[in-house]
Amino acid sequence: MELNSGTVSNGGGKVWYLDVAGKPQGPYSEAQIRAGIKQHKVTSDMLLFGPGMAKWEPVSWHPLFSQEEGMLPKRPIPKATFHQRELVHDIDFCIYGDDMQYVEIELDPREAAIAEAGAMMYMDNVIAMETVFGHGEQSGVVDSLIGAGKRLLSGESLFMTIFTNEGKEKHRVAFAAPYPGKILPLNLAEFDGEIVCQKDAFLCAAKGVTIDIAFQKRLGVGLFGGEGFIMQNLRGDGLTFLHAGGTIHNVELSPGESLKVDTGCLVALEKSVHFDIQYVGGIKSALFGGEGFFFATVTGPGNVWLQSMPFSRLASKLDSALPRKSGGSGSVGEGSLVDSLGGIGNILSGR
Repeated sequence: MELNSGTVSNGGGKVWYLDVAGKPQGPYSEAQIRAGIKQHKVTSDMLLFGPGMAKWEPVSWHPLFSQEEGMLPKRPIPKATFHQRELVHDIDFCIYGDDMQYVEIELDPREAAIAEAGAMMYMDNVIAMETVFGHGEQSGVVDSLIGAGKRLLSGESLFMTIFTNEGKEKHRVAFAAPYPGKILPLNLAEFDGEIVCQKDAFLCAAKGVTIDIAFQKRLGVGLFGGEGFIMQNLRGDGLTFLHAGGTIHNVELSPGESLKVDTGCLVALEKSVHFDIQYVGGIKSALFGGEGFFFATVTGPGNVWLQSMPFSRLASKLDSALPRKSGGSGSVGEGSLVDSLGGIGNILSGR
């Protein structure tokens, strides 16, 4: 859309942006916006962002333009907040279930959500599904390849899926957790726009949230921290949904306050939280304590989210309970010496 009413002046930063078909366009001057309203190119429910505004709102809501002819107050479609160059969609949701949860997301027309490949449970007929290469952002070939490479490093699928409501009314799409546990909704705007999480915790998010990788710079954390050198970094202003095994426990750490955590139980933390590893101490405790040689130390300030049943622990218990063939590498039945000690190969991991 072009608003031909002079040249934008950057004096004082008085520039405006409009949401056109789900994409921010601009910058425009105040005169251009007024001219667009008179020419019926700018409608009352079109979203506007500019000086002094904390989020996108309809043009008709702004006192500078609300008195223009044709401006009728309406609810915004879609609701949105502004983050960097992206429109982050403000989605509505409801979580169902207890230990086998799924989240149902309600999308306004043209709103969208992104999810890991294979996470979708069901969706209304007018929801369009598009599989993209990389981290879910609309970008060029090179950026897509880089994003896909990063996701491959973090152990995730090369692809993500975008679900867009192409209807004229609200419609729903649901995403299911991959194993027993809880779904944790987080509004990134409440945490300075960034959360670090374990690499398989991300389930889905509002379109516009960026899923990237976070390298653990310290060698000790990378080798023994339970999640390796790479974790996921979620950035944006919108809602994101994480999945954790068992029950989720949230701890808000004060400045300097520390907590010792089993390396597999750490789900997510704010970027302000310092993450390190610490030796258990004592060869007997390390070998027979069942927690491995190392545990994680998180130091505030900031929020930390923990899970009571890491998937690796569940998988280990299921594996140890499976019957083994005679002469195989595993134990036969339950109660063997190998089962009691946990196996030499499980000492470092705490399994």
